[in-house]
Amino acid sequence: MSYTLALLLVMLLGGISQATELTIGLIPERNVFEQKAKYRPLQEYVAKKTGFKINLTMLSRYGNIIDSFTEGKLDGAFWGSFTGAMAIKKLRVEPIARPVEPDGTSTYHGYIFVKQSSRITNVAAMRGKTVAFVEKATTAGYVFPVAYFRENGVKDLDTYFKEYFFTGSHDAAIRAVLDGKADIGAARNTIYDLLTRQDPRVKKDLMILAESPKVPSNGLGMRKTIDAAIKGRLKDVLLGMDRETDGQVVLRQFGAIRFIKTVTEDYNPVFEIARKAGIDVERYSYVNK
Repeated sequence: MSYTLALLLVMLLGGISQATELTIGLIPERNVFEQKAKYRPLQEYVAKKTGFKINLTMLSRYGNIIDSFTEGKLDGAFWGSFTGAMAIKKLRVEPIARPVEPDGTSTYHGYIFVKQSSRITNVAAMRGKTVAFVEKATTAGYVFPVAYFRENGVKDLDTYFKEYFFTGSHDAAIRAVLDGKADIGAARNTIYDLLTRQDPRVKKDLMILAESPKVPSNGLGMRKTIDAAIKGRLKDVLLGMDRETDGQVVLRQFGAIRFIKTVTEDYNPVFEIARKAGIDVERYSYVNK
């Protein structure tokens, strides 16, 4: 039986229309061109294996995932851990799968970092300094550092720091500290490690002061009203990629070794970090100010 015929039978038996079209959002964790290039081979692979038309849309900020789901503009999204946590709590969006990195991890963590020459070694030495956050809707780039500062006695960011601002992406937050635009920065370890390989200044000039607990890596979540057969087909294709020769090629391009099943309980560490930051995830206002 040909692949095309087998796929058609699967789709018909599962009650899935060949005209199925899905719009999947991407968060701006890095430069927009790099982000699109990372996901394009995966988009093409999933479309080929499922027969669905897959449209990728780049979101201008992290919180747009919640807005776009609410407005019906998204069927799914590859979200960060905190946007995922918000989508789960606010909208009951269902997590589907997430990638496993080449080192075998399916999680990431946040870093708080400074320049080695700054003589900043603790939160007390940060008083009156400038902080570069990423976005209010990120674990590594905002929620974790706020939790860390609170645990170390910082009750009001506005009065404790000279200034803080949002860079919009993790790589921009790292470069803000490298270039002297901020004294303290926050970002996820995977982007920090990537820039370390690309720019020798990261290892030479920066120093990591704190590290967050591990949280789920960026996975795919689908809105609750999507047909279960469609969700199941997407999950099967992603979880089976490492057993297909062409899937293995796409995984290498994507920077992963396989996808694994992801469930709501995987986000419990994110909910705990938010609690320590004084954030009610279900009612949180995630617009940068």
